[in-house]
Amino acid sequence: MSAETSTGVDIQAGADRIEALQDRDGAISWIEAGIWDAWNHGESAMALAVAGREGAALRALDNLLDRQEGDGGFTGELGASAPLDAANRRLIPGELPSARDTNFSGYVAVAVLRTLTALERPDLFVRYQPMVAAAIDFVLDHQTGQGDIVWRAADDGESLQAIDSLRAGNASLYKSIECAIRIARLLGRPVDHWAQARARIGATIRENDARFDRMGEDRRRYAMDWYYPALAGVLPKDIARARLYARWSEFVEAGLGCRCVADEPWVTAAETAELAMACLAAGKTDSARSLLDGLAPLQAPEGGYWMGWQFKEETIWPWERPAWTVAAVMLADDALERRTPGWDVLIENRVPELALRAGAEAPAIPRA
Repeated sequence: MSAETSTGVDIQAGADRIEALQDRDGAISWIEAGIWDAWNHGESAMALAVAGREGAALRALDNLLDRQEGDGGFTGELGASAPLDAANRRLIPGELPSARDTNFSGYVAVAVLRTLTALERPDLFVRYQPMVAAAIDFVLDHQTGQGDIVWRAADDGESLQAIDSLRAGNASLYKSIECAIRIARLLGRPVDHWAQARARIGATIRENDARFDRMGEDRRRYAMDWYYPALAGVLPKDIARARLYARWSEFVEAGLGCRCVADEPWVTAAETAELAMACLAAGKTDSARSLLDGLAPLQAPEGGYWMGWQFKEETIWPWERPAWTVAAVMLADDALERRTPGWDVLIENRVPELALRAGAEAPAIPRA
């Protein structure tokens, strides 16, 4: 495998950066100073597999086995809450708040399918399927009667209606459940209740936008809420393209990449890479390639990618190279170049959505 691809992404240097952040127990933190959650850890595991780093990738999956809690969930740190140092350049993790995030927990299904497919290790699905099944059941314990899934685990006695649901998180869970279904079917396991629950998520995203941002914040200014329904396969390709076209000028800074937030002069490598994958999912290959080509200035000589570029001040910001940032770029490049088995996992919907009766209630899912 050549080190650098046609988009200029150095796959092996990216894998070196991720391995440098991996602990002996397999955990992959955001940065040297720490921060761990299951979603970003899983993203990094998949990238290691794409680079052919089988040992490191499997240690990462085994770390998820070790960290899973009794009800299938995972506790992770809320890295977005990390403050910056006095120079406004480096993240200071410190004592961060934690949460049992439903989207982050469910993403282990994507991590397992993509990792083992890239490594061509179907023999290992039986090892990790119980973890995937428990994680998805944990997620579905937090599905409301309207079909959406709240973003975190409920506290004792807390109503699901008191917890917000997020557009991007639900779209990501739609993909996670698809991957869980694919793994279960490979092993001959029943998946009807998962398929019903996934169909309810899809219907809610497409038809009941009022279920999201119920707690006050309008997250439609975030790029992820814009492109994730297209990336995750919730929308047909023509509707996905229309969704991307509709707000392209709000989020995409020509020649630089995708803004994280529409009204902030900050493009980020991870959002740009994910938007490139959303473009691939919607059949916009040229746009995907252009976005990845534009990330070249954020590729760090030391390996990995800088988190973002503040284009009003013309500076890298913050001065961090997270594992998940380079992982997102590597995965987008692989989806574009089709280099490894499973290149399509993140960008193609391989499980047709179950048809639901009009007005049907959310399916009855056994609750813990």
